[in-house]
Amino acid sequence: MKSTLKIILISLITVLFLASCSSDSEDDITPPPQGAITYDDNVRAIINNNCLACHIDPPVNGAPFPLTNYDQVSSRAAQILTAISRQAGAAGAMPPSGRLPQATIDIVDQWIQDGLLEN
Repeated sequence: MKSTLKIILISLITVLFLASCSSDSEDDITPPPQGAITYDDNVRAIINNNCLACHIDPPVNGAPFPLTNYDQVSSRAAQILTAISRQAGAAGAMPPSGRLPQATIDIVDQWIQDGLLEN
């Protein structure tokens, strides 16, 4: 009886451990875009969905600058990448609601590497 209980307990712990290693975020499993990354096709949606709550024109909630168009975003691309690459809770980490998935950060990084293409 003790042997059966021990096996059940070990099995339960194993299942719980394996379940804790899964990811619920589709952003982490979505394949990266093919071809060159552009502001219009890839980056604009990231900025609109994660930055415009504060970085509108004029900025609100203490945001120091707007990010509403290509010129504003491209001129601060390196600064944006630095801020979104920081760990949640670190000084200057953006967005304040929590770190973006690495796949999203990688798109911004690739956009910069591809030459900040607009479209």
